[in-house]
Amino acid sequence: MTCLRVLRLAAPAILLGLLFSLPAEAATAIDGKALNILWVLPFAGILLSIALMPLFTPHFWHHHYGKVAAFWGLCVIVPFALQFGSLPTGHVLLEVALHEYIPFIILLFALFTVAGGVRLTGNLHGSPSLNTAMLFIGTVLASWMGTTGASMLMIRPLIRANDNRKHNVHVVIFFIFLVSNIGGALTPLGDPPLFLGFLKGVNFFWTTQALFMPTLVVVVVLLGVFYAIDSYLYRKEGIVKADPTPDSPIGIEGGVNLILLGAVILAVLMSGTWKPGVTLSVFGIGVELQNLARDLLLLAIAFASLKLTEAQTRADNGFTWGPIAEVAKLFAGIFVTIIPAIAILRAGTEGALGGLVSLASNADGSPNNVMYFWLTGVLSSFLDNAPTYLVFFNMASGDAATLMGPLATTLLAISAGAVFMGANSYIGNAPNFMVKAIAEEMSVKMPSFFGYMVWSSAILLPCFALVTLLFFL
Repeated sequence: MTCLRVLRLAAPAILLGLLFSLPAEAATAIDGKALNILWVLPFAGILLSIALMPLFTPHFWHHHYGKVAAFWGLCVIVPFALQFGSLPTGHVLLEVALHEYIPFIILLFALFTVAGGVRLTGNLHGSPSLNTAMLFIGTVLASWMGTTGASMLMIRPLIRANDNRKHNVHVVIFFIFLVSNIGGALTPLGDPPLFLGFLKGVNFFWTTQALFMPTLVVVVVLLGVFYAIDSYLYRKEGIVKADPTPDSPIGIEGGVNLILLGAVILAVLMSGTWKPGVTLSVFGIGVELQNLARDLLLLAIAFASLKLTEAQTRADNGFTWGPIAEVAKLFAGIFVTIIPAIAILRAGTEGALGGLVSLASNADGSPNNVMYFWLTGVLSSFLDNAPTYLVFFNMASGDAATLMGPLATTLLAISAGAVFMGANSYIGNAPNFMVKAIAEEMSVKMPSFFGYMVWSSAILLPCFALVTLLFFL
């Protein structure tokens, strides 16, 4: 049944690709110069749906969010087919499915499945000191096992540690800030944009060296702010009510999944270092052998986790397929509706957002690093941060050696913007939405889309302003 469920998640993208497939020589790229700003409306529509419908029509949204995402996707697909033809439209959709959506979902599925099989036993008590320590540990892990892997590993133990607290929403919000986003800044394994830079030729440890100080500044500030807020709320609660988690010795169940998490990391790293030079054609779309091998390995690792982990361990962990199903359906719509937005951005100054793109250059043509940081960051808050990173990477130079050399500050601005500001909204990075869904399943009353942004604007934007003053002016 589990295998069938996974296939059901990927089936819409695969069937859509087969429906519109065509030979490579017949493919026609969508030209962003030919698109006006109205093409961005479906993307705005799906964002507003995610933000508002859970507030105003929660019952309908809970049962039909997949249909809503499909509706907005069709608002792009149908006009595209009418304007550009069904074959070019199908080619673009299949390319997005094979190169972005399916690998994206497979990686999330593997990390979600494997990390969901690890259960920290024992009764941890969510004091300010313990919470801060767990946030710090998750932040460190995020750069080495990915923000998704670290988030899935740490979020359930952290929520259980605070299940007796009256005030625990802020704990999850800071978790999203630190573990699901900012902690992934130090290696290409941490966050997809940095991995794309690694594939483009950026040295593996360049990110560690270049982003260490900006990351350290933000992490120290956020941990300090969190400790102050958590301490205040902890004292405000007075006598903490009895912890509902039964007392038991501290330990780990499902330890084999820690080995499998290492295998996930190795599979991802392999796809960036092994270059056999073999490309397979799938209905006219080139799929590199190393990427296909990575995805197959990830699926094998996930299924191994399901076989090797006791069902009771997952049950005690509160593990369900709801969060990954929600992410799969909503991000299918997001990946489709951002196609026009990304195409317009790639058109540069000749596209409908040319004025926005031109802000990234000074009058003498040199890069404006402040604007690179903020433009990459703001767009990464709502668009997929990986293609946004690539747009500005290519706009700045596109040559990794140049960007690591004379334009190193520009590459730093692009990298920091893409990773840090993914924390600005629930859809800025995939783990954000998954953590939100898991927290709500575990009875944490998470804020709405805009409610979360009130938190992020009040806490994160001053941090990013500090980063701008220290590193980009």
